[in-house]
Amino acid sequence: MKFLFDDESFSFETLRAAGYANAGGADLGEILVTARAIPEGDEAAWHREWKATAQRVEALGRQSLAAGRAVSAREALLRASNYYRTAEFYLRENPAHDPEAKELFARSRETFLDAMPLFDFGFERIAIPYQDTTLPGYLYLADDSGRARPTVIFNGGYDSTLEESYVALAAGALARGYHVLAFDGPGQGAALREQGLTFRPDWEAVLTPVVDFALTRPEVAPDAIALFGYSLGGYLAARAAAFETRLAAVILNDGVYDFYGALAGMMPPFLIDWIDQGNDEAADAVIGLLMAVNTQTRWAVRNGMWALGIDTIPDLARAFKAYTIADVAAKITTPTLVLDAENDQFFKGQPEQAAAAMVNAKTTLVTLYEADGAGEHCHMGAASRANQVMFDWLDAELHRAVAPGEQIAGGL
Repeated sequence: MKFLFDDESFSFETLRAAGYANAGGADLGEILVTARAIPEGDEAAWHREWKATAQRVEALGRQSLAAGRAVSAREALLRASNYYRTAEFYLRENPAHDPEAKELFARSRETFLDAMPLFDFGFERIAIPYQDTTLPGYLYLADDSGRARPTVIFNGGYDSTLEESYVALAAGALARGYHVLAFDGPGQGAALREQGLTFRPDWEAVLTPVVDFALTRPEVAPDAIALFGYSLGGYLAARAAAFETRLAAVILNDGVYDFYGALAGMMPPFLIDWIDQGNDEAADAVIGLLMAVNTQTRWAVRNGMWALGIDTIPDLARAFKAYTIADVAAKITTPTLVLDAENDQFFKGQPEQAAAAMVNAKTTLVTLYEADGAGEHCHMGAASRANQVMFDWLDAELHRAVAPGEQIAGGL
């Protein structure tokens, strides 16, 4: 489904930004006027126009904040955070040392953090012990009673940021009385940008400390912890669930079976052969040509080299081979919801493979369709429908009957 652009990557990322309107992260009019000013495939214009919109909307939020108008301030600041994230998205030529990328990331975080205390739910910045450092995180609390509630751990993906956790999941969870614990793991958000931590395929080494931390919090019901994997998080969460037995439920949005297999499906067969054979010089030249003409390929390769800490394109492709659940799926025993999107351009067919491979878990595979507006990757643009499927399943899996009085507005 094309949304405002013919360029597949621009279309999807615009739909992503717009879809967060469901949680207050965008206004459709702001999306439309910004997209209208961006020529097809023009990454410089994308950066310029989304930044300008973010700055304008932030200024509105600051004015409202100064005037003591908390609701107006939080609404504008939350939208600005999303727009700053969107403006930064294609700045991948040298992201580790690009001052503009750093500034836009900082603005996205700052506007988000200034918005959060203005909402009616509890919010706390947390630091999760991990190896000899910590991982940054946010804890969203459905109320301030201190009562132990079912809690969803938000596990982002290939390019998620911690701030995206609210509009992507927490808003819907809070409205249903769930707490949410979100974190940036290696290769993600601030853990990548500020700590230099890069992705690792053995994600159980990341998720286990997160669960350890969750269990130190009295607000977290220890027998009702669910894990939510978003985009590539569909692999990361499944991999971790093969080793982490303290989870009550897992949601994969969407299911990912084999990251390298997804890459191979988008490349000419001869190119995959060259990579497998170590013919790096020829493979590098061809991939360079593909990057020159395709926005998605260019972004995915640049982001991957940064997030995985790898210097050459063929080495990046080979590194993706470790990101598969083929050899661990049978170890998963936790009840798992695997979501699938009819038009998924990244992991087509992989949710079915993932669900079929989890032979020792009670799995539920649900496909959402374009006819319902929910057929894109991670069901972008159809958050209400996705939330209905995910949280209705989770309520049932946890045998949870939610009384009307427990429904939390959560700023929605």
